[in-house]
Amino acid sequence: MNDGTMASPVLKLEHLSMKFGGLVAIGDLSFEAKRGEITALIGPNGAGKTTVFNCITGFYKPSEGMITLTSSNGSEFLLERMPDHEITAKAKVARTFQNIRLFSGMTLLENLLVAQHNKLMKASGFTLLGLFGFASYRRASKASIELAQHWLEKARLVDRADDPAGDLPYGAQRRLEIARAMCTGPELLCLDEPAAGLNPRESAELNALLNDIKDTDGTSILLIEHDMSVVMEISDHVVVLEYGRKISDGNPAFVKNDPKVIAAYLGVDDEEVGNVLTEVGDDEVLQQLEGGPDILHGPHSSSSMMAGSVMDSIDHSDPLGERVTVSPNASRASQIDARGRTAASKTARATAAMPVASPAKESAPAIAGALSAPRGGQADRLVLIKGIGPINEKKLNDHGIFHFDQIAAWTEADVVVAEAYLAFDGRIAREDWIGQARELAKRAAAAPSGAKRGGK
Repeated sequence: MNDGTMASPVLKLEHLSMKFGGLVAIGDLSFEAKRGEITALIGPNGAGKTTVFNCITGFYKPSEGMITLTSSNGSEFLLERMPDHEITAKAKVARTFQNIRLFSGMTLLENLLVAQHNKLMKASGFTLLGLFGFASYRRASKASIELAQHWLEKARLVDRADDPAGDLPYGAQRRLEIARAMCTGPELLCLDEPAAGLNPRESAELNALLNDIKDTDGTSILLIEHDMSVVMEISDHVVVLEYGRKISDGNPAFVKNDPKVIAAYLGVDDEEVGNVLTEVGDDEVLQQLEGGPDILHGPHSSSSMMAGSVMDSIDHSDPLGERVTVSPNASRASQIDARGRTAASKTARATAAMPVASPAKESAPAIAGALSAPRGGQADRLVLIKGIGPINEKKLNDHGIFHFDQIAAWTEADVVVAEAYLAFDGRIAREDWIGQARELAKRAAAAPSGAKRGGK
């Protein structure tokens, strides 16, 4: 699909801001998604990615800014002014969520027919024509079944069309959700972490489906994703967010080699961030993040007299994990500087105290139930707990925490020790690590041997 319209933007965000009282979740965000391309929106938890999706799809009405969708026939829709149901019905924006939301008791075919409910209701004359079997309804019903079968074939699920959706493996359920969204005939398909929890084989099948949608159907895709292998393999354009602000925007090769992205998102240890930012001269970006919003275009006092800088305003989290506590000046570089000052202060105190003999200090308290090694030689994937990344998983492993049930059994004292060790401040309770760990431990215990995603 390479006609002249493909290079034009299907979606344009201009100076988008979203505030919740004094919280600036999105500040002066602008970017474009090109027609017929896959655009990825990446960033850490709390960056505001799901909030952007909620503004695009009408769940939230932005405090400021414009969201323009241009359809293939040239019609323009100002999404921020439309009710959420019209964004789906008229502007043709479809969406999937972080958590799978299928009708698990319905068959795969029935799930895809539900997505065509509005079309079938119109063809049935809102029940009467369908009740009496009019030819117009029979034609519409046949066409809907054929469309559903088409997308089941695309998703490689047609052989299970009559099985309950809840019986599918996790990766197949993800593909079914995308197939259901495609049955609505969207201009823009918004996918919220479609590769979350998938193994490498399932990720490859997902990549094949999304590339097929882009190449043969021409649907534009906007996706949020933490799996960098998926992002770099299938994306045409990548936008990087931090604390609701855009810090990088370009093709995957550019973003992958952007020092700011490398330091902040793609696996550089905290201890290395200060060196990286110093080497690349990141003062300008840090000043932007630490400074107040753009008065001309971004958040200002007309929306909230309390709204200060982005760093000062992010002060709580929501169930989707898109806002986390960030203390003033809490950029990575500031954290490195603070650690350096603390280390220097400790060194000075230790040097001053050297002539005085003193008994050895007690070692830091350990978390109850810590193990010297994972049970059975196989640790659980603690990164499945929202809020734990690869670096913190390694730190917990070093502290003797390898399994979900260990975290599920933490007491308040254990949480205090863990937060001190990880340099967190109340985050474990806000993100409900213990509740997540209990649920994951139950799933692991209930799963057949050899099929546990966490592994014990």
